[in-house]
Amino acid sequence: MENGDVLRVLQEGITLMIKVTAPVLLIGLVVGLIVSVFQAMTQINEQTLSFVPKILAILVSLILFGSWMLTSLVEFTTTLFGSINSLIK
Repeated sequence: MENGDVLRVLQEGITLMIKVTAPVLLIGLVVGLIVSVFQAMTQINEQTLSFVPKILAILVSLILFGSWMLTSLVEFTTTLFGSINSLIK
C-alpha cells in the first residue's frame, strides 16, 4: 500500500463524512439560530426553549436523510472492502 492510496482513502472518507453530516448539522444550526433570534426578540431566557427544538429538528432530519446517509456509508464500505486486494499489493 502506497502513501497515495492511503491519502486517497482518507480523503474519500473525510469527504463522505462531511457530506453525510452536513444536512443534520446545518438544520440544527438554522433551528438554533431561529430560536436564538426568537429568544432575543422576546427576552425569554429559558434553556429548554433552545434545546428541545434543536433535538426535534435533528431527529426529523435523521428520519428524512437517514436512508441516504446509510446508503452512502454502505456504498463506501463496500467499495473499500472490494478494493482491499488492490490496496494491499
